[in-house]
Amino acid sequence: MAVLDKKKSKVSDKVPSSSMADIAFLLLIFFLVTTTFPKDKGLAIVLPEEGGEVQVSAQNILHIIIQPNGLVEVKRGDSQQVQVVAARDIEGIWRQDVSENDNLIAAVKTHPQAPYRFMVDVLDALHTAGAERISLQLFEG
Repeated sequence: MAVLDKKKSKVSDKVPSSSMADIAFLLLIFFLVTTTFPKDKGLAIVLPEEGGEVQVSAQNILHIIIQPNGLVEVKRGDSQQVQVVAARDIEGIWRQDVSENDNLIAAVKTHPQAPYRFMVDVLDALHTAGAERISLQLFEG
């Protein structure tokens, strides 16, 4: 009788690492291809195609001046009277003033030292109040 040599197959308890790099790169490529990045949401402002000057009566302008400390100065037309308010109060001021004057224009001026978020807060308040006529102007000391 011939003795048959049976080869014993050993089951390895180790994870094969020869293809780990390939799997890692495939996963990396998969996630890079399938990931979507959100688009930055900016301020939705429609600018006119041509910059022309339009004469506007001073009584139709609500001057909104944003200071570096976050306070907002509000002047109505040619009046020298200045009302100092917080940005959140602009919505109520706009609603009240536009109910008295349908041709009102918000002239927003931001101090160069003021953080950007203060201007965004004011523009958001005007947008919430339904303001459609907004003029962004340069700050003049």
